Amino acid sequence: MKIGLFIALFGDKSLDDALDTCVAEGIQSVEIGCGAYPGSAHLDVEKLLESKAERDALLNKIESRGLMLSALSCHGNALHPVKSIADEHHKAFVNGVKLASMLGVPVVNGFSGCPGDAPGSKNPNWVTCAWPDEFRDILEYQWNDVVFPYWKEQAAFLKQHNVKFAIEMHPGFVCYSNDTLLKLRNGIGADGEWIGANFDPSHLWWQGIDPIAAVRQLAQEGALYHVHAKDTKINDYTSTLNGNLDAKSYGDINGRSWVFRSVGYGHGVEWWKQFCSELRMGGYDYVLSIEHEDGLMSPMEGLRKALDVLKQSVIQESAGPMFWARD
Repeated sequence: MKIGLFIALFGDKSLDDALDTCVAEGIQSVEIGCGAYPGSAHLDVEKLLESKAERDALLNKIESRGLMLSALSCHGNALHPVKSIADEHHKAFVNGVKLASMLGVPVVNGFSGCPGDAPGSKNPNWVTCAWPDEFRDILEYQWNDVVFPYWKEQAAFLKQHNVKFAIEMHPGFVCYSNDTLLKLRNGIGADGEWIGANFDPSHLWWQGIDPIAAVRQLAQEGALYHVHAKDTKINDYTSTLNGNLDAKSYGDINGRSWVFRSVGYGHGVEWWKQFCSELRMGGYDYVLSIEHEDGLMSPMEGLRKALDVLKQSVIQESAGPMFWARD
């Protein structure tokens, strides 16, 4: 298993500088944004799609430094009820898949998206309650009229290009848990296997989900395609008072019930050792990609502290079968 970095962290650096920093810090793999919410600060996607020479130059920049390109990232909402937004994010998805196929990258990471509550809506509507009954009516509309039809078509597109789409389960979108991700994967037919998980434990803790149990189930389902390394800290005092459904600004660190933290600052190294062991037992031997969103640390401090924990936790070589000598 390799330790990687989602280099959106270095949006203020050139690609060359970002890659050089990765090498200097001992990172082995990179994930690069190609549109939608993370943007494409490090890639000219249109030029790369048009030119093999440009693609070869990009791969040479990465591979000549001893790095690997683990995934392209186009986290967006192609199901947005505002057509202009949906079209923009769908185009980013399509271009990301095409580019990944041309580069030989096996996976594109992103979100499932979230529609509005009815045709003509202006904003996405993330339903989390079963009552009043109209909430369930919204879900029926979203899944049957929007989500399944869109992703069934995209799964066939993914198959055509031999690229898998790894959904980051994230509150605010229709896939935010194993249950909802597997509902999508299993509900679109034979091509559902082209859609799986970009597993990020940080989005699960505050929902009350045990990431160890969740990653085990997804591994058993063959749905684990990429993994992010990001931590969450629950503020026990505020959480006890207000619960964890918290819409305060991420900048209000004292007032929130939970915040994203660098690896090791929400859960200690022993938890991360257990997590990495669970990944290995589930057959995952790809990349653990650091995503930094810690409001208390600078990018470099957060990265270095995360690396320190992960270097103690990641299992990079399998021991193989074990035998004990007998007298």
